[in-house]
Amino acid sequence: MAATASTARARVYAILRHNEYSQGARRWRAFHLLALGSGLLAVTLSTIDNLPEYFQAVLTAVVVIVAGIFLAEYILRVWVVPEAPNYSSHTDNIGRLRWALSVDGLIGLLAVVPAFVITAGTVKADSEAAAIFSILWIMKLGVHAPAMATLARVISNERATLASVCIIFMIILVVSATATHLLEREIQPEQFGNIPSSLWWAVVTLTTTGYGDVVPHSIGGKMIASVVMVSGILVLALMTGILATGFAEEERRREYLSVWDQVAKVPMFSDLGTVTLSEIVSKLRVRHYPPRIVVMRRDEAGDSMFFIADGEVEVRLPRDPVRLGQGGFFGEMALLDRSPRSATVVTTQPTTLLVLYASDFYQIATHIPSLVAAVEKEARRRQAENESNALTMEGSQ
Repeated sequence: MAATASTARARVYAILRHNEYSQGARRWRAFHLLALGSGLLAVTLSTIDNLPEYFQAVLTAVVVIVAGIFLAEYILRVWVVPEAPNYSSHTDNIGRLRWALSVDGLIGLLAVVPAFVITAGTVKADSEAAAIFSILWIMKLGVHAPAMATLARVISNERATLASVCIIFMIILVVSATATHLLEREIQPEQFGNIPSSLWWAVVTLTTTGYGDVVPHSIGGKMIASVVMVSGILVLALMTGILATGFAEEERRREYLSVWDQVAKVPMFSDLGTVTLSEIVSKLRVRHYPPRIVVMRRDEAGDSMFFIADGEVEVRLPRDPVRLGQGGFFGEMALLDRSPRSATVVTTQPTTLLVLYASDFYQIATHIPSLVAAVEKEARRRQAENESNALTMEGSQ
C-alpha cells in the first residue's frame, strides 16, 4: 500500500513539475492556463456595472470553480513536496512546511484565499472582491514563466553593476532637481518651489516619460532639461545592456547544463573524455517533441542529424518502419552524402532530441574523427540494409 501511494505521488509530482515535458504535464499546464484565464476574465467582467443577474451568477460560478481548482492544486502540491529534490533531505512534514513558506508556496496559498472567502460567504462577486482576486491570481502566471528564475539570478549576478547604475541615476536625479529648483523657483513657485516638487519633474524627464505637465521656462532650466533627457537615455540603455548581456549568459549556461544532462543519456558519447564531451555539448541543441510530430520528411533537404536522448521515433522506410529508442540517431546520411532525406521520421511518444547541424558536424569531424567514423559506419550499414530490402522487394514482384 505504501509503495502504491509513493508511486502515485511520484506520478502526480511529475505532472505538476513546471519544467516537465511529458504529455500529462503539458495537458495539466494547458488546463491550468485555461482555468487561470477563465477566472481572470470572470473577475474582470464582474467589475462592469448593471450586468444582468443571470450573467453575474455565471461569473460568480466561474470564480467559485476556478478557486476550487486552485485549492485542489495547492493540496496536491503540498502532498507531493517530499518528491522534490530540494526537500528530499528533510522529513515529509518539515519539507512541506518549508515549501509552504517559499515563494511558490505563498503564491499558491494566496491564490486559494478566494475559495475560503467565497465558501464563507463573506464577500460577494462585486468590484472590490474582483480586484482582489485579480491581484492574487495574476501572480500564478509566474509559474508558467521559467525565465523568471533566470532573471532573478541575472539580477543577483549583476547586482554590483546594477547598483552602480542606480547610484548614477540617483546622482543625476538629485542634482538636476536641485539645480532646476534654484533656477525656476521664482518663475514657477508651484512647480519648482521645493526640491520634492522638482524631483517629480526630474523623474519624469530622466525616465524619458515626458508628460509635459511641468516644464522649465528659464534658459538655464531648459539647458538642464536637455542634459537630463540625454542622460536618461544613456542610463536606461546602459541598464538594459547589462540585463540583456547577463540574461544571455545565464541562458547559455542553463542550455549548456541541459544539453550535458541529455548527452549523458546517449551511449555513443559515454566513452568520450570530459574535454571532448564539452566540445560536443557546445555544438548540440536540445529539442523536445510531443507524440506524433514529424521531425523530418522524406526528400527534403537535410541540414542536421538527431540523437535520441529520451523517447522513441519511427523511421518510415519504403518497406517496413523502424523504431529507434534512447541512444539511437538518424538523419546522418543527409550530412555524409549531402543528399535529400531518405525517410520520414515521426515521434511515437514524448521525445527529447539532440540536434547537430551540418556546419557543426564538419567542425567536429576534424577534431573527433572516432565519433564521425562511428556515425559513418552505422550510416553505411543502414544504407546497405535499405538497398538489400529494396532488391528483395523487386525480386518478390
